[in-house]
Amino acid sequence: MSKGVWSKVFTNFVNSLRPRQIPREEKGKPSRWFEPIEKSNFEQELPAEWEAWLRGRRKEIPSNEEVLRNLGIMQMKKVNAKKVALENPFVHEESANASDAQKFPVLSDYELPDQMLKKK
Repeated sequence: MSKGVWSKVFTNFVNSLRPRQIPREEKGKPSRWFEPIEKSNFEQELPAEWEAWLRGRRKEIPSNEEVLRNLGIMQMKKVNAKKVALENPFVHEESANASDAQKFPVLSDYELPDQMLKKK
């Protein structure tokens, strides 16, 4: 092998030991914040549109009309879900029965350790 190959191997090895400079993407991002309606209440709910904008999942600031329209849709869905639950009681019965079902099968062939102690 020639000198050129060994020098490339050596420089590649040395470069692999150096820490890499990872470019930071946040340098060009503007800072984003949300001012709550009630300044003293920090536990109030944040609309999904504003949360998406704060986390950078959307580019445009949500408008009040958009937030109110989506809030109306959400409330309409809740009302419709209550109507469906009242009109179709089988939907509730299935979900209630699922929680009552046993999680593990009970087999008579197998004994539990505490049952073995009671027999002795």
